[in-house]
Amino acid sequence: MNAPTTLLDPTAESSPAGRSLSARPASLEGLTVGLLDISKSRGDVFLDRLDALLSERGIEVKRYRKPTFARIAPTELKQLIASECDVLVEGLAD
Repeated sequence: MNAPTTLLDPTAESSPAGRSLSARPASLEGLTVGLLDISKSRGDVFLDRLDALLSERGIEVKRYRKPTFARIAPTELKQLIASECDVLVEGLAD
């Protein structure tokens, strides 16, 4: 991916902070993958399937769930995920 990507924060920030994308791992082997359910309807269906596929490949998976999709994840949850996982997939649905 050579073209710059612009990501906007929907939480009403007045001047977006510039951040570079994190480097992607070459492989998931030996890493812990976090799956975050944002609490929208049927998001768990996607994450259940992804969990099964990753687990079949011997990849460690940890599951998390936001209390509500209407708000950003609580700081404590984000800190827990950061301390336990190497990469994260956030499951959206509708």
